[in-house]
Amino acid sequence: MSSKIKVDNIADQGNNNMLVKCGSTLTIGATGNTITLASGASQTGFGRTGTVDWQTGDIKTSTFTAVNGQGFFCDTNGGAFTCNLPAGSAGAIISLQDYRNTFDTESLTITPNGSDKINGGAGNIILSTEGEGITLVYIDSTVGWRSIQDNDFATPGSNFLLATGGTITTCGNDKIHTFTGPGTFAVSTLAACSANNVLSYAVVAGGGGGGTGDVSGGGGAGGYREVKSPVTPFTASPLDGYPSSPNRITATITSFPITVGAGGANGGPPSPPGTSGSNGNPSVFSTITAAGGGGGAKGCGPSGVTGSNGGSGGGGSFSTSGGTGNTPPTNPAQGNNGGSGGPSGAPAYGAGGGGGAGATGSNGTPSVGGAGGNGVATEITGSSVTRSGGGGGARNDAAAGGAGGSGGGGTGGGNGVDAVNGTANTGGGGGGLDNDTPAGGTGGSGIVIIRYKFQ
Repeated sequence: MSSKIKVDNIADQGNNNMLVKCGSTLTIGATGNTITLASGASQTGFGRTGTVDWQTGDIKTSTFTAVNGQGFFCDTNGGAFTCNLPAGSAGAIISLQDYRNTFDTESLTITPNGSDKINGGAGNIILSTEGEGITLVYIDSTVGWRSIQDNDFATPGSNFLLATGGTITTCGNDKIHTFTGPGTFAVSTLAACSANNVLSYAVVAGGGGGGTGDVSGGGGAGGYREVKSPVTPFTASPLDGYPSSPNRITATITSFPITVGAGGANGGPPSPPGTSGSNGNPSVFSTITAAGGGGGAKGCGPSGVTGSNGGSGGGGSFSTSGGTGNTPPTNPAQGNNGGSGGPSGAPAYGAGGGGGAGATGSNGTPSVGGAGGNGVATEITGSSVTRSGGGGGARNDAAAGGAGGSGGGGTGGGNGVDAVNGTANTGGGGGGLDNDTPAGGTGGSGIVIIRYKFQ
């Protein structure tokens, strides 16, 4: 015969109800109290709330087997690994989350147990998106583990501006985005302090190509535009346009398409009558456009040809003037005029150098080709770099033409000596070609650089 103890109420010594039966409802514990299972004890019948217990003290860094009812942060920074799922049982739940946004470079593979399925299919699934997380619930043998939640939110919390695009580097508390080709500067978060949303930038267009023919002008440098925000501590060029309103760009949550201008082609085959070099192509960031450098004038006998207008003007041939820089006009000026060609008297003469962002191209003389105008230097990338130098003018009956301006300008050609191309991603103008010059003289491509405070 079994024994029974029948009670409707159990209270502690302070007369607090610990177990109360009322009809079909059994209440365990007083309101506000906590029920704790003894170490090693298990519970059944209570069910789950549809969530997991996150194992914040056990960050996974290598292959492991998940446990029902638990969530795991997975750190693949040291290399990809695998999460093995336990044998499925109805209602089992597992959550996994990218610990520090590395799934895009080192993935996490999820492997089912035995013949279990994931989302109705046999085999593994792979998490390979930055910041991705997933929650799986086991339903039955038909579907197996079903993903009920999947996210790829990886944007960190910040009181500063957050953006993507280009090649990203840091310098102190600043982040720098460098575009050497077309791209997108995408802003996802604005800074809490409005001053930190004002962007520093340098926008440099493609340089003009050198002309061809009998003593041709050097290409003008690509237009150069810059703004230095007061919160980004670097030494800007003399062309810093802050705080003028037309030059200032304040970030908004949007995507800014970036255009990086290609350099202009040279005038083609150097044989007479020659052809003027092509203008460089503009570079664009938001409302800021830097104009391509003007092409160098063709050399075509004693009549002479004027250099082309542009960000900086191309050099002229013979006794003609160089092209006009700062076309269209900006404030500060984005470039300077090209130099004039020298007199056409025998036995030798030099063409004008292309203008640079920092100086006018030099005039040619009977004894030398004009040097290209110098560019300007900025420390926006963290070190001082000079860009937008003009191309040197050609000279006949000489080993070489005029020197290229500092900042990527190409040296002009001479008797049997190639003209030099403008340097890529500086906006340098190409050197002018002589009749006897085999090749060279294309303009250098431009660049767009954006800098802001990120911490």
